[in-house]
Amino acid sequence: MLLDGDEWRRTFDAYAREAWRFEAQPAYTMPKETENVASFLRGEPKPVDHNARWHKRVRGFVTSGRTIGRVRIVRQPLTDYQRYQFTWGIPGNIEAGEDIRILDVTKNDFGLPLSGTDWWMFDESRIVHLNYRPDGTQINRELLTGDIAPYLEWKRIALTHSVPFAEYVKESE
Repeated sequence: MLLDGDEWRRTFDAYAREAWRFEAQPAYTMPKETENVASFLRGEPKPVDHNARWHKRVRGFVTSGRTIGRVRIVRQPLTDYQRYQFTWGIPGNIEAGEDIRILDVTKNDFGLPLSGTDWWMFDESRIVHLNYRPDGTQINRELLTGDIAPYLEWKRIALTHSVPFAEYVKESE
């Protein structure tokens, strides 16, 4: 089942305990971010309200007793988009309450599915695929109706081999 607009928002917001994302694209091409990425690449300062709507949602999830997190997959060297995320995006998301870890697969992919699909897992019981074109443009969101066992294993592997964002950044300096 494809999830768009309000249906996607309702599905996302309905989780009871944990929302967790497997984030593997080297870049995301989103119209709302185009100017911000360009500003970052020009060396301009980050806008004060950068990602404010997402931060408000994250704080609401956390305040209600729910958790939200992700493992961000990277390969060295980081793409321009990943550098943008690391500088402008991830620190604010963490400050809002999101648990973000980094898994560098430059030398080992750990058997994880790294081609074309990211996904959200809700309460370790529902999976929503985020399908992308090779350029990072999202095609659609699709509720998985099959077996989630492989996703639980991929989540376990990703969490086992990843490190907290701050630790990854410190080790990369």
